[in-house]
Amino acid sequence: MKILHEKCDASLSQDKSLPYTAYLVEYEEGDNTYFDIAISGKKVEIFDHYYDKYKKGFINMTQTEGRVNPKLWGAQQPKKGNK
Repeated sequence: MKILHEKCDASLSQDKSLPYTAYLVEYEEGDNTYFDIAISGKKVEIFDHYYDKYKKGFINMTQTEGRVNPKLWGAQQPKKGNK
């Protein structure tokens, strides 16, 4: 599991360049509500992490608008060298 954005604005989940395995997690810490964007191979890994960390403060988890294959997300194009 990897957290891409911590305590961010929920509008970042509308980014279509995110992998389709990215989730917007909503949780409370004290009197404030925060949002994180996290990716993982399995949704249950993200849930387990946030539930263990925040218990009753965990509110919701929804899939982002990401459309990119996770294997290709963040991949660099190979540089063409002189032949």
